[in-house]
Amino acid sequence: MGSVKVRAKVWNIENPELSREVELLAGTGAIYTVLPSSLLKELNVRAIGRRKFKLANNRVVERDVGLMGIEVEGRFTHTVVVFGEEGVYLLGVTTLEELGFRGRSREGGSSAYGVAPDVRQKVLNRVLHRW
Repeated sequence: MGSVKVRAKVWNIENPELSREVELLAGTGAIYTVLPSSLLKELNVRAIGRRKFKLANNRVVERDVGLMGIEVEGRFTHTVVVFGEEGVYLLGVTTLEELGFRGRSREGGSSAYGVAPDVRQKVLNRVLHRW
């Protein structure tokens, strides 16, 4: 499907008034959503731990992770967020699945949610704006 930009609202789950509208890049292969550390600190999102991640260039980095709220196309959830570098706005596949959106499976069959691939694709096309 390729990379696409997605508009989203993100917020501090402990204080939802602390929120921001952001544009995230989806379809990058990121497992978790990644936002700049400075934005998450501005929203007072608490780090709840640290995890190691293998980057596309095979480099391993250790980053703080927290929990935040996110809304895309009227669907919302709480999700794990990685405290990333400045300028990094990635929407992870885990968050997309938590929101109820799924991409095509490798086999092209229905997803675990029982939604046919063509229906999933129509929903994703409506929600995700081509980059």
